[in-house]
Amino acid sequence: MKADVVVVGGGGSGLAAAVGAATAGARVVLLEKNHNLGGTTARSIGSITATQTRYQAREGISDTPAEHYRDMELFTKNIPRPDNDVLRRVLTENVPETVRWLGSMGVEFLGPLEELPHQKRRMHNVLPNSRAYIFHLEREARRAGVEIITSARAKRLLRTDGRVAAVEFEQAGKQVQTVHARATVLAAGDYAGGSEMKGALISDAVARTEAVNPTNTGDGLRMAIEVGARIINGDLFGGGARFVPPPQPSWISRIPPSAWLMRLVSLVLRHSPKSVVRRFVMGFLTTVMVPSHELFEAGAILVNRRGQRFADETRGMSFDLAYQPDGIAYIVFDGALAEKFSRWPHYISTAPGIAYAYVDDYEKNRPDLVRTASTLTGLAKSIGADPEQLERAVAEYNPPEAAGADRPDPFERKHRVRLATGPFYALGPVKNYINYTDGGLAVNERHEVLDADDRPIPGLFAAGSNGQGGLLLKGHGHHLGWAFTSGRLAGRNAALQSTQRGTQTASVDAA
Repeated sequence: MKADVVVVGGGGSGLAAAVGAATAGARVVLLEKNHNLGGTTARSIGSITATQTRYQAREGISDTPAEHYRDMELFTKNIPRPDNDVLRRVLTENVPETVRWLGSMGVEFLGPLEELPHQKRRMHNVLPNSRAYIFHLEREARRAGVEIITSARAKRLLRTDGRVAAVEFEQAGKQVQTVHARATVLAAGDYAGGSEMKGALISDAVARTEAVNPTNTGDGLRMAIEVGARIINGDLFGGGARFVPPPQPSWISRIPPSAWLMRLVSLVLRHSPKSVVRRFVMGFLTTVMVPSHELFEAGAILVNRRGQRFADETRGMSFDLAYQPDGIAYIVFDGALAEKFSRWPHYISTAPGIAYAYVDDYEKNRPDLVRTASTLTGLAKSIGADPEQLERAVAEYNPPEAAGADRPDPFERKHRVRLATGPFYALGPVKNYINYTDGGLAVNERHEVLDADDRPIPGLFAAGSNGQGGLLLKGHGHHLGWAFTSGRLAGRNAALQSTQRGTQTASVDAA
């Protein structure tokens, strides 16, 4: 089959690229290897950080892309890597239009909300959840005439005279097929689910760790490398211990994301007491957020499914948890800590600027995660652990009762708080997840993929994680902001290049 532009990937960046290319006049084919569209975008928190939006204007917030650009440095000052200042400026200068563009399709937000160290409120949370992006982008893509092919895994980029001119893909039960196109946009996600690539670029422990999106296996990056591209920051990733998903989707995930309904929800939430807003988001909050590090600093411990401690809980445990049975653990604490983490300022988890979840919120919204018992023996039985192992773990962790006595922690944890007040609690299971990998292809400001000599590879563009190009995206709302912004711009640039290429080909044919 033939097209002006072929897009590889049907998540947020891929759909944005397809819409961007189609509305610029290109014939577009989109390939998605999964049965459904969505990618990591559909599994995300759903926030976009942007300035000069109608949401900021409504609250009288004066803000600029230049201020956003400067504030992004506050998130990355402790990362020993240079940022890609060119791409950071592309993001901050273009994400305001991206929010307007999404809004024109029917996407509604709650906000702007505060997230430090941003000096102004500029985080916007999508309503009702991140699936809304996919719902509206897919509808817009189909309206624009994009041909969407699902269950189609891209395998190889084909070149003609040094130019990427086609994409091979496969579908179950069919021969390998080819889409010939004047330009290709790679938007196939990161390699958080690619064990081999994680092992090669990061570590064995990360390779063993489950991804939030297990179908992100680095296909786009692999294909680009085969034609001379290179990855920047291949060893950077984001992740940590978080609660396992609920057995059934939350009621929020089942709300239809229609524009008229979300405008109504936005209006109601904007004028409702904070308690109402809190109830609306609590099901989401107790599902996807990581447990607060302060819970461990205050004295909680982590045990594996046998009831054994395996690390100092106050430091990063990504690597230790990866080697535990089934990769799961439970957060154990006593009644005194449960009382402490039942009110501000001590919370189990938070969605910045929206709400905080305490012990009773988990008991109400995620009872599958909460076990209590009057004794450690009873608690061990409730999680299927060995009572002797759990009692030994707590005894070895607890500091001595006698003043001046010295019994070091087996894992050299410096700060310990005695766990002795019933009832005892276990929150979990928790697993370590890789939320994303931050290695992306080197690209220029036009989102063209670059080779080892920083020259554009003709006919090849990249967006989202595939085209991150060394841009450091810390803080909520920057990954999605980049996904949609880079996708929109890469698709448009690919369409313009394909039009120019078509004109040149037509001139040659005529001659």
